[in-house]
Amino acid sequence: MAERLSGIFTPNLVPLDAQGEINEPEFRRYIDWLIERGVHGLYPNGSTGEFTRFTVEERRRIIEIVCDQTRGRVPILAGAAEANVKETIRACEYYYELGARAVAIVAPFYYKLSPKSVYAYFKEIGDNTPIDVTLYNIPLFASPIDVPTVQRLSEECPKIVAIKDSSGDIPHMIRMIQAVRPNRPEFSFLTGWDAALMPMLLVGCDGGTNASSGVVPEITRRLYDLTLALKIEEARKVQYDLVTLFDSMLFTAEFPNGFRAAVDLRGFNMGQGRQPQSDEQKTDLAKLSRSIQCLLSEHGFTDQPVGGCPIAQAAPVNDKEVATIVQSVLAELKQRGIV
Repeated sequence: MAERLSGIFTPNLVPLDAQGEINEPEFRRYIDWLIERGVHGLYPNGSTGEFTRFTVEERRRIIEIVCDQTRGRVPILAGAAEANVKETIRACEYYYELGARAVAIVAPFYYKLSPKSVYAYFKEIGDNTPIDVTLYNIPLFASPIDVPTVQRLSEECPKIVAIKDSSGDIPHMIRMIQAVRPNRPEFSFLTGWDAALMPMLLVGCDGGTNASSGVVPEITRRLYDLTLALKIEEARKVQYDLVTLFDSMLFTAEFPNGFRAAVDLRGFNMGQGRQPQSDEQKTDLAKLSRSIQCLLSEHGFTDQPVGGCPIAQAAPVNDKEVATIVQSVLAELKQRGIV
């Protein structure tokens, strides 16, 4: 039996050159850097890797590069989602030949499907794939995979060995674990929501596919290790820091441009993403890069930007609150005979 998927799998960004083509030398350098900094596995062709913006041939080439450069040092969870079941199974077959550990497949997108259709889609794949399959639940972009569907697929398809859930819904994760683990104790649960990595691990997740690990692999690996060691206070502080960085990269630019900008700051030339940007978006991204650089500099990952970073402002003083506090202190001092 293959080892259970566990740990932090990095959803790989893909560096592009000036012509918008895959920058293979930089991509290989980035892969080595991630492995050297402790990620447990790599996850190319995921949402962060902008898989829909590459051609079928390019997606295959991305997996070829990752498998070749990794050389078995860490397992590879290859994104194999295509527009239809036949192409997806072909991707499964090809990535199996390349030596990937497993594939991740998102539920059908574009068409809004019922749970029965989602089940039928994955059942077809599960019955015809040579490689282990990880279900990928991302209801923001694709048909959701509900708990009964996960349970049924886990019981009927031995090749379906895990689920990656990017909903960030902790109760949903708990319900899935409760439904599946009694009959499939080796089934793996991964979270794709960085802001909830620590609590997800504490309720039973085996790891995560976290976009932040492509920027600060040191922090996500530390958070994983601290949480599993039950060093709760230390882990909580790291989780809070990670949320601040994650929110900055995720919510202040078109996804995943904030993450691309942050990787640039770690010393890589990621190039401009495939999605065209307006002049206003380019200006906003430049401002975001400065903000992210300040956050990274706090952890020693970069220097501060030219001109320095803004000093955190203290909360405005409330005169009434100050007066109340002073009166309370004076009353206490009088009671003790000090004033």
